[in-house]
Amino acid sequence: MRIWHSTEVGGSDALAIAQVDPPLPGPGELLVDVRACGINFPDSLIIRDLYQFKPQRPFAPGGEVAGVVSAVGDGVNGFAAGDRVIARTGWGGLAEQVVVAADKCITMPGAMPFDEGAAFLFTYGTSYHALRQRARLAAGETVLVLGAAGGTGVAAIEIAKASGARVVAAASSEEKVAFARECGADDGIVYPSGPLDKSASRALGEAFKAAAPKGFDVVYDPVGGDYAEPALRAMGWRGRYLVVGFTAGIPALPFNLPLLKGCEIVGVFNGGFQANEPEVAAANTRKLIALYGEGKLHPRITRRFAFEDAPEAIDAIATRGALGKLVVMVSA
Repeated sequence: MRIWHSTEVGGSDALAIAQVDPPLPGPGELLVDVRACGINFPDSLIIRDLYQFKPQRPFAPGGEVAGVVSAVGDGVNGFAAGDRVIARTGWGGLAEQVVVAADKCITMPGAMPFDEGAAFLFTYGTSYHALRQRARLAAGETVLVLGAAGGTGVAAIEIAKASGARVVAAASSEEKVAFARECGADDGIVYPSGPLDKSASRALGEAFKAAAPKGFDVVYDPVGGDYAEPALRAMGWRGRYLVVGFTAGIPALPFNLPLLKGCEIVGVFNGGFQANEPEVAAANTRKLIALYGEGKLHPRITRRFAFEDAPEAIDAIATRGALGKLVVMVSA
């Protein structure tokens, strides 16, 4: 089978297609024929050894897949060859076949196509956990979503709207803000690209405050960098600031602000949540599937790549140029 291998630390140019023997499922595992692989920001980090996990090389990036079960390991119940599934792989998904623990797979709804299946678990799982468990989002609250045109940002918009919240989308261009509005955001703010000096930071903070005069109840931040402090300054009393990621770098925040606002700074690590609270995580997934069936969630796939072009997809994510979700179509 074909697989994209990371054989050395580096960007997408350090990836190469290899021909290897198909893997075999062990006890509690499934062998999945991959139809589509979702591309996410961690894929650009893991190949450069900048992610929380550092798998032994050679390995394939690709943390979520959709496909068909081709073999079932000993001790697996509830799955059979021929079942359509979506799975969290962590890595290894950019391959024609992948072995996955059965408890990391779910049966794909009959009406869900493979590309949408491969664009579902990572972003919606992260955003649902963030907004429901970590932020305790309630109907009528106001949410600021940074990086609103990216995969997790769009998922956060849709989940917040399904929860009855008002959503203000913030992104780095008019095009991205317009896209976020199309995805359901009620209002939008364009923030400058690149580092912010004190004047630009102050101006952005004022723009955030104007969009929510009483302050935001929740800030959803997968961006970090210089955008974090202006967003924190726009928090309302007892607000919840969700630390989701750092596509613009890890920020340094003045800790007097949480004191003055009585607000919380809350970490969101979906991988740790899955490992430590598997029953709650499984319930989240069931709820997300139900919301998809009700038409309240729509994976926004803006580009589909051939298997041979997978590095291009990773580059598009790494440079923050992508709208919505990017998917590599591995096989027909």
